[in-house]
Amino acid sequence: MTSDKRKFDIVLYGASSFVGQIITGYLATRLEAGSWAVAGRNPDKLRRVLAQHKCENTPVLTADANDSDALTKMCEQTSVVISTVGPYALYGEGVVKACAHTGTGYVDLTGEPHWIKQMQSRYQDIAQANGAQLVHCCGFDSVPSDMGVYFLQQHTIANTGKPCDDIAMRVHRIKGGASGGTVASILNLVEEAQRDKNIRKQLADPYLLCNSPATRIRQPNVKKACYDPVTHRWIAPFIMAAINTRVVHWSNSLRNYPYTEQFTYEEAIVTGRGRKGAVRGWTMTLGLGGFMLAASSKLLRKLLQKHWLPKPGEGPSHKAQQQGYYDIRFYGATSAQRQFVARVTGDRDPGYGSTAKMISECAILLSQQRQKNSELAGGVMSPSVCFGASIIEPLTTYAGLRFEILPSHSAADM
Repeated sequence: MTSDKRKFDIVLYGASSFVGQIITGYLATRLEAGSWAVAGRNPDKLRRVLAQHKCENTPVLTADANDSDALTKMCEQTSVVISTVGPYALYGEGVVKACAHTGTGYVDLTGEPHWIKQMQSRYQDIAQANGAQLVHCCGFDSVPSDMGVYFLQQHTIANTGKPCDDIAMRVHRIKGGASGGTVASILNLVEEAQRDKNIRKQLADPYLLCNSPATRIRQPNVKKACYDPVTHRWIAPFIMAAINTRVVHWSNSLRNYPYTEQFTYEEAIVTGRGRKGAVRGWTMTLGLGGFMLAASSKLLRKLLQKHWLPKPGEGPSHKAQQQGYYDIRFYGATSAQRQFVARVTGDRDPGYGSTAKMISECAILLSQQRQKNSELAGGVMSPSVCFGASIIEPLTTYAGLRFEILPSHSAADM
């Protein structure tokens, strides 16, 4: 079945989840009525979500994550599926499998690299054969990082003929919260890693997602607070680096290493100058370490879930989403020691307000591409490899992101 014969452009699977509800509201403003649908296991919940966003006429499809026949029927009706059903390692494979077998486009919000590796090994060949584009990590992890590196490298190559050999991403400003779904994914990942030494080994591999052999060089990894010669400030570990760095290296490998096989990439969060910056950096380091230590204990994990962490379906308020933002910089250096700097900013909280817009625009663009070209190459892929520069315009026009090149001599002081 070709994409241009399908009933819907997009089906949002998991619309009643916390982020799914936000995506529903966004799609209602971006798509024509009747061109998209919502899906999930509870039609009553789905209809309440639609009523909340005043789009009650949107079609509702019923499909449980464990019902392969229902998932297949759902996928056969649409050009692209947006999946928000996490933790993906627990609930996500059925949708990927159905999309791969029916030649349907797919985008998700996973931040679980070991699960992506499983999807590669199980569905890459099937997706290629059927023309299904299976695009992981289409939210804050990892569109800003993946596209930010791509954007800087394209600029550098255009100006020097060569890419940056080394890029350091720094989060300069960020404001946002966490939902119960995100917390559940993190805790499940920690639990799986604790239970399986092979998963622990996979999670430690910066080249985990790379599909072809690479020259495996030691990658920088910020594990504690330290002074940063790149920004001349103190920095601390950035929790999303564990997935973002893997996706960036994956993109490099899928394109046959245009960033070179010696390319290095790291991420960290800027905590400030002087003593205050150092104190804040160590506070963040110890806080993150304490959380991960508690999450690795079954008893403490249950206490965290019961008393302190948001429950599934809970998350930042609408006001908090509107007041959120992020400002991240990419500091690149070529082999000739030429310096280039890019900045990516977002106008909503990263994990929800901004993420909902990013994944929606990825899905809309993928649907448009599939309708224009029924011979698009299929496979399991990253955002920048699937979309390239074409996603930047919709992200900036509709999703509130901004991509810009900064003067390298002043970027660290901005």
